[in-house]
Amino acid sequence: MNQKKEKTYLNWYNKIGYGSGDIAGNVVYALLSAFVMIFLTDTVGMNAGVVGTLIAVSKLFDGVSDIFFGSLIDKTKTRMGKARPWMFYGYFGCAVCLVAIFCIPAGVSATAQYAWFFIAYTLLNAGFYTANNIAYSALTALITKNNNERVQMGSIRFMFAFGTSMLIQTITVGLVAHFGGGAAAWRTVAIIYAVVGVISNTISVLSVRELSEEELAEGEEIQRDTGAEEKYTLADAFRLLVQNKYYLMICAAFILMQIYTATLNMGIYYMTYVLKNANLLGVFSWAINIPMIIGLLFTPFLVAKFGGMYKLNLMGYTLGTIGRLGVVIAGYMGSVPLMLICTAVAAIGMSPLQGDMNALIATCSEYTFLTHGKRVDGTMYSCTSLGTKLGGGIGTALAGWLLAFSGYVGGAAQQTASTLNMLHIMYLWMPMIFNLLITLILTRLNVEKANEELRKQK
Repeated sequence: MNQKKEKTYLNWYNKIGYGSGDIAGNVVYALLSAFVMIFLTDTVGMNAGVVGTLIAVSKLFDGVSDIFFGSLIDKTKTRMGKARPWMFYGYFGCAVCLVAIFCIPAGVSATAQYAWFFIAYTLLNAGFYTANNIAYSALTALITKNNNERVQMGSIRFMFAFGTSMLIQTITVGLVAHFGGGAAAWRTVAIIYAVVGVISNTISVLSVRELSEEELAEGEEIQRDTGAEEKYTLADAFRLLVQNKYYLMICAAFILMQIYTATLNMGIYYMTYVLKNANLLGVFSWAINIPMIIGLLFTPFLVAKFGGMYKLNLMGYTLGTIGRLGVVIAGYMGSVPLMLICTAVAAIGMSPLQGDMNALIATCSEYTFLTHGKRVDGTMYSCTSLGTKLGGGIGTALAGWLLAFSGYVGGAAQQTASTLNMLHIMYLWMPMIFNLLITLILTRLNVEKANEELRKQK
């Protein structure tokens, strides 16, 4: 058992190459979550409430696609492996759909514009992004069995993720202005980001090798016929997921994490109309992402020091919630420097869960194997895509509904008092509440202890 735990599978360049794949995911996610709403309301002229509703309806099509694609990945057998083909080919569709969202025709009816956005957004989320993102996340369990390497991969991955998000939130407003502003400038920026995404995704796919079925089964205490493991239906996969309480907890936490991120990304409205400086979005992005990246650097060491992920994640998110409460207080005081300090404190506290999330899901997948004797790694990692899409979509849709409810007028130089009050709720209170809910979930998410007890029973 000790030999299995100590065996290493990856070199440093495999880990870096794998992590660079999150550049691809975040040129899509960061651009959409931070800027698609303000592009649609202030450039195209769409109604925020209608856009929010379309995004919410789009999520209905996402309901089964995550588990569906996860199941397909588990059943896939190619020379590239199970996950890498889906990751590679799925991203080309992501790139096309991303550009299409920012290419809404100007000379058509409003109904046609809403339909164009809905179709492109749904194809991106329910189809191509799902296939790419689940496959990318599932590689954590398919290219190494070493839990420390999984934590390292997660930390490196999210360093790229937060670095990319920080860069996009910092430069996008300036890039759009550089290209002349308006819809054409947004389209140019989207094309640039899509090309960058295709390149980084390809590098990530080619930088790692999936383990064979024999390598994955080596040293396991529970042995099953490999062919029999793969003979399960979509309904069977769903049943295995819902019977794993830790999967449900991770899923709920991941969804809340993405709603949290989506509400923060609506900060472009808060900076523009409350702080009167849209460029402050980049400053706050640095206050979030630099501490997050620093925290990710230390996450593998801290996981080892704490003897696991449970205590570290719980303590970290407790600090993160306190930090976000500080942002609320500083926001009402009108102190931007204090808001930035508290934002950084919150980011430091939240970083361990971001870094070890993939390892936590892999541990959750092992729980299913120990209790049911089936490997469903691809299906298990559906929670990452499900959380990103549902959480990000719900967060963006909620922002649209709340803006419309408050009487927001796109492009207006001055907003009403009700809109300004709503922006305080959206940017200050809601992130703090979501952090508190995640912390409560983490008090119960000790899957490492559960697996240890199951192994003792064998």
